[in-house]
Amino acid sequence: MTTSRTVYSSYRFWVELKGVTEGAFSECSGLQAETEVFEWEEGGVNTHKHRLPGRTKFSNLVLKRGVAAPELWKWYAGVVEGKKIARHELSIILIGYVGTPEARWDVTGALPIKWVGPTFKSGSTEAAVETIELLHYGFKRVK
Repeated sequence: MTTSRTVYSSYRFWVELKGVTEGAFSECSGLQAETEVFEWEEGGVNTHKHRLPGRTKFSNLVLKRGVAAPELWKWYAGVVEGKKIARHELSIILIGYVGTPEARWDVTGALPIKWVGPTFKSGSTEAAVETIELLHYGFKRVK
């Protein structure tokens, strides 16, 4: 029995933040988890070490987009000023070739910790891009 697997393009994705689909991001990276391994040597067992799973660490998410609306800056400014530190749920949605969602990762408790503005360079034809880095409590693949 053979199964066919579809290979998807990495440029077809949406980011949904606070229930609003935001398709203007040009890049999303850091969707990564790694579980620590605890090694334990048991007395009398000389053939191997026990290797047990420990805590799982999640990398920060990095979102890049063209400079357009100030919402991301306002979110981060609340953290900088210490007035409105608001964590939000967000989702990263992989879109298939026919325009339907094919995979979804729900991220819990995202909070901006770094903002990088665009690089300005005369004579350049590159788009102005802002970057925001988010820490979070973790994610789950839902679909």
